[in-house]
Amino acid sequence: MRYLESNSTDPRWNLAVEQYIFDAMDKKENYFFLWQNDHTIVVGKNQNAVEEINNDFVRRQGITVVRRLSGGGAVYHDLGNLNFTFVATAGDMEHINFQMFCQPVLETLRSFGVEAMISGRNDITVDGKKFSGNSQYIRDHRVMHHGTILFNSDLAMVGNALRVDQAKMESKGVKSVVSRVTNLSNYLPADVTLQDFKNRLLSCLGQELTPMELTQVDREQIAAIKKERYDSWEWNYGYSPAYTTNRRCRLEGCGQIEISLSVENGILQDIQFFGDFFENRDAGELARQLQGCPCRREEVEERAADCGRYIQNLKPKQLAELIAP
Repeated sequence: MRYLESNSTDPRWNLAVEQYIFDAMDKKENYFFLWQNDHTIVVGKNQNAVEEINNDFVRRQGITVVRRLSGGGAVYHDLGNLNFTFVATAGDMEHINFQMFCQPVLETLRSFGVEAMISGRNDITVDGKKFSGNSQYIRDHRVMHHGTILFNSDLAMVGNALRVDQAKMESKGVKSVVSRVTNLSNYLPADVTLQDFKNRLLSCLGQELTPMELTQVDREQIAAIKKERYDSWEWNYGYSPAYTTNRRCRLEGCGQIEISLSVENGILQDIQFFGDFFENRDAGELARQLQGCPCRREEVEERAADCGRYIQNLKPKQLAELIAP
């Protein structure tokens, strides 16, 4: 098994590395990849990114939101969290199998005197609390398994970043399951660091590992994947399943505004305005003007630059903040 450790904490780069290993590297080889992301939310492939995150908090904190190739729920990453990835030949495996790839984590903890177990669909728990979430992606007789390990993450940040606003929303996206979470550092000797845990994990994998480095050609191709997919709003937000939502707010000098909107592939399909505001012109014209606009704050603000002509005292920035994540 070839072993690679990332020296980047950019989630867009690290997910591009994963994809490159899976798609482009020698398929006769198996791979183990360790990586960390800073200040990041990673959403599952089939999730509605807008629905999974606390948008205002994420913006204020400068948290990067990125979508991965595999299913499952949204997770928060910081430098107190360690991510591990196996890319291997699936053989006859046609269905998700977490036990095989979670076993090294269980053995590592056992070596520290900590008993953990696989729980539910894809979690590893200790004392009934989740410290690891796992997901898999199977294609063309290859499997990518990746998991998180909460070692000493900021759990308050986890709760705030993934706490969704209570706006009414109906979506076809796969919802995350709220679990009780904990840090592994609470169960290990006080002098055990994340680096110590990482070293023990590698030791448990034993002689199977052969260290490898990325070549310049590898890096150039990874950078191209990053730019095309993981840097793009179209993948991270626009790929979200269709959803409908109501947003409401009372704005000074404008009144109560409620917006009902329908979004598909990140594009505004239908929008209606309700409330006790005063119309200078038919608000339905403004709605039609916004149809087909990507549901991005900057683009909504640009498309609705003249919104005050329709709804008295309404400013483009206010409208964009109501509509877009």
